[in-house]
Amino acid sequence: MKENLEKYADLLLIRCLNLKEDIRPLLISAPVKAIDFLEILAHRAYELGVQDIYFDFEDDGLKHEQLLHLENQHLLNSPFWNKKIFDEYAKKNAAFLMLYSDDVELMKDVPADKISLTSHQFRVSRPLYKKLQSTDSIPWCIAIVSTPGYARTVFPQEKNPVEAMWNAIFHCCLIDKENPISAWDEKVKRIDNRANLMNQYHFRYLHYENRLGTDLRIELPKNHIWLGSGEGDFISNMPTEEIYTSPLRTGINGIVYSARPLVYGGSLIENFAFEVKDGKIVGIQAEKGKEILESMIQSDENACYFGEVALVDNDSPISNTGIIYYETLYDENASCHLAVGAGFPKCYENGIHLEKDELLAAGVNVSSVHTDFMVGTPDLKIIGTTWDGREYTVFENGNFALEKQ
Repeated sequence: MKENLEKYADLLLIRCLNLKEDIRPLLISAPVKAIDFLEILAHRAYELGVQDIYFDFEDDGLKHEQLLHLENQHLLNSPFWNKKIFDEYAKKNAAFLMLYSDDVELMKDVPADKISLTSHQFRVSRPLYKKLQSTDSIPWCIAIVSTPGYARTVFPQEKNPVEAMWNAIFHCCLIDKENPISAWDEKVKRIDNRANLMNQYHFRYLHYENRLGTDLRIELPKNHIWLGSGEGDFISNMPTEEIYTSPLRTGINGIVYSARPLVYGGSLIENFAFEVKDGKIVGIQAEKGKEILESMIQSDENACYFGEVALVDNDSPISNTGIIYYETLYDENASCHLAVGAGFPKCYENGIHLEKDELLAAGVNVSSVHTDFMVGTPDLKIIGTTWDGREYTVFENGNFALEKQ
């Protein structure tokens, strides 16, 4: 176990954050219950030459107590959600490693408005960091760790769920390969080749259909760009399987059904669907968590529009484990997904140089919200239409099919 934890630490620090080549300050946001791994991580970072590490410790139990007992004005000042420390380290040109391990369902007795309020504060309290992150101007990475509460959610029948969760992480992150860093170099090349192929076809529309009832037509901006994992010297999601772009803000119509549960602000949302007209969510169905979704899309004036379209094979390593991870990072890399809220300036030609009004005019959504949800299924079919009206099968039976045409 220790050897794999050390290999995981190396993967995150050296390949994902590129700290071997570019030593800089480091901010690590992580659950305090993962302290054993954090000690390994810190030891390796110091060995690499990092001189300044800030640990932004998280604890779901303490968050839960604050949400239940504190008034809103006090919650907004809590370091659990007020992340101004991120901007202080962004000024230092730091690298950022965010380690997640949510204790799912712990927040089920917390009012939806408090979940939405604190989730919003978490995003807007670090504007400089978010600006640099959105343009890949600083190295950043999101990954997960195994903790007792989270591991019991994913592996409720296991005698040692923490170990089972670590083993799943090692498998999905290629730690079981002889050289995980080299394995990821090869994987990044394959993902980026797929993004380049989508850019060559330069579709105007993508039409999604499956047996859940999804029937959604997505229009893409004229100057959109598909990206994969290797657009910089770092990997921002570990693991990753996706290629992604931003849709035309007002160009989505139809209905889309979720394919996997969504955890938002520590609360579980299940079996939901969005009805969309001219890019805007105009109706919500949900077996569980509808009020949270409604509050989320009211976070700001553009939170009810979409910002991301991402393609992931159903036949992917994470999907093939057959596990629901209840963590967006893993579940979104097992399934095609969309995101409600902010788009990516980097997914529009010269978009990183545009201001808010210019991005909106170009069709890229601007919002304080960005929430991914999974829509891919084994029977998902996506038909792409080019700007001159030609149609191609992009996805067939849940998997990327464009390479075969």
